[in-house]
Amino acid sequence: MTDQSEFNTDYDLVVVGSGAGALTAAITAQAQGLRVLVVEKTDKYGGTSALSGGGIWIPCNHHFKAKGGNDTPEKVWTYLKNAIGDDIDEPRVRTYIDKAPEMIQWLENNSRLRYAVAEKYPDYYPHLDGFLPGGRTLDPELFDISALKDELPNLRQASRGNLLMGKISWTARQAHVAMSKSPGWRLMLMWMMLRYKMDFMWRKKTGEQRDRRTALGNALIASLRATLIDKNIPLWLNTNFVELIEEDGRVCGIVVERNGRQQRIRADKGVILASGGFEQNPALREKYLPQPNKIEWSATPEGANTGVALEQGQKLGAATALLDWAWWTPSFLVPGETKARGVFAERAFPGAIVVNSLGKRYVNEAAPYLEFVTSMYADNKVTQGKTFPSWVVFDAKFRFNYAMGPLMPGQIMPDMRLRKEWLNKLYYKADTLEELAQKIGVDVAGLKETVKKINHYAETGVDEDFDRGGNVFDRYYGDSNVKPNPCLAPVAKGPFYAMPIQGGDIGTKGGLLTNKHAQVVKPDGQVIKGLYAIGNTSASVMGTTYPGAGGTLGPAMTFGYIAALDAAAQK
Repeated sequence: MTDQSEFNTDYDLVVVGSGAGALTAAITAQAQGLRVLVVEKTDKYGGTSALSGGGIWIPCNHHFKAKGGNDTPEKVWTYLKNAIGDDIDEPRVRTYIDKAPEMIQWLENNSRLRYAVAEKYPDYYPHLDGFLPGGRTLDPELFDISALKDELPNLRQASRGNLLMGKISWTARQAHVAMSKSPGWRLMLMWMMLRYKMDFMWRKKTGEQRDRRTALGNALIASLRATLIDKNIPLWLNTNFVELIEEDGRVCGIVVERNGRQQRIRADKGVILASGGFEQNPALREKYLPQPNKIEWSATPEGANTGVALEQGQKLGAATALLDWAWWTPSFLVPGETKARGVFAERAFPGAIVVNSLGKRYVNEAAPYLEFVTSMYADNKVTQGKTFPSWVVFDAKFRFNYAMGPLMPGQIMPDMRLRKEWLNKLYYKADTLEELAQKIGVDVAGLKETVKKINHYAETGVDEDFDRGGNVFDRYYGDSNVKPNPCLAPVAKGPFYAMPIQGGDIGTKGGLLTNKHAQVVKPDGQVIKGLYAIGNTSASVMGTTYPGAGGTLGPAMTFGYIAALDAAAQK
């Protein structure tokens, strides 16, 4: 038995990481009377959660019920069983279905976090029994970051891709109104821009150029961090997790590097590993993920999520699963930016197509992002390496009306206002399809044939190849004013544009295997006492699927809540 004096400091529970799951666990544990410490490797708190959309997939949630929504645990089980298939971990999935609504209601009652239901945001698999066309995804409300006071500079800033014009915060519900061009969208945008402009004294006073009202994943993290401040829960930044400490077969603490020296921190009730996946570790990417893949394609924070927690768990004999999977999303590499931008909604806009270097489509462009990149890898095998990169191709009409990654609509940001270094790197432009194909190294005949077909589909409203726009999920981000299919429009008016798109990710999906209490287990199912894993440090409860928006953060927060309660119950 290691003597207590050998530890530099003593807590009941130590949480490694500062994303949504980690902070949820810390708040929950403190409410149970535990002395809690949160440690974060980088100089910013929030992890990938702060860059995310912030949505959480919470079936049977109280917000949906309050609006008359009809969801049941049986419907959810049917949907997830159909989505995940025979490899479903029934005890964990049923625990998630049971505890997720309890978690969010408790958290809203005991923190500054507030959500609203995204009534029109569908689950991702409309063809499956148990699917709902909206109500299971919750969207964070705007949060005033002035509440963070001295901790504001330490908040990881929102991804520019999540901000209107790269600077104005908006909720996912507002983004949907604008992107689908629903009634009132222009007035809404004008009001948002005016609100931001009129708040110039805030930016002048603080020296902060960010919107005082933050949204999406940034609002999620800011509200949870403000709660930690309210409750005096310590969060150490620049604290690198080195290894786990085990005594008599039980994890009882961690070793960290802080202020240039190692410290041993005791955790009497256990350690919760919530430090993300391994997508920022080139060796682990090479070892586990399908090829090709590159760190540069990932939309996650640089230098974070290096897989230390995974490797430390493996040293103690932990089982693992899904290590060859990630939360895939196609991404753009923007010159001058340090990480990739995920491409989420824009793929559904009418008038843009995605082709490989043969000039052929291989996927429904509006498909869920995980399935989109899965199709990229499948096509890359068939074409023997002709799918990375793929190319988003669109015409002048699309360019004028819609955004694509950092390219705002031409009516707002014409080509003359685009950064010069973006041309022939981020985007390519030509007067004809033939010239464009030659510039980007795509087969001319293949591209012309594909465009001919898509123009015909736009006229009939039916994508005969991939049924783009044929379901409620596809149409969520389609242009409601485009008929007969809001996701289809011709590619016909020059000049023409192309942008290279890669198979990126928003985190790895595999990790340490856990049970329904979020305890890490060995291959035989034996629990590693005192060790918990949540979020992308653990193998996803959703298997190889992505059931709906927030299918990453919802489980991370729910099992953070569960882990904290279980740790508090330990004697």
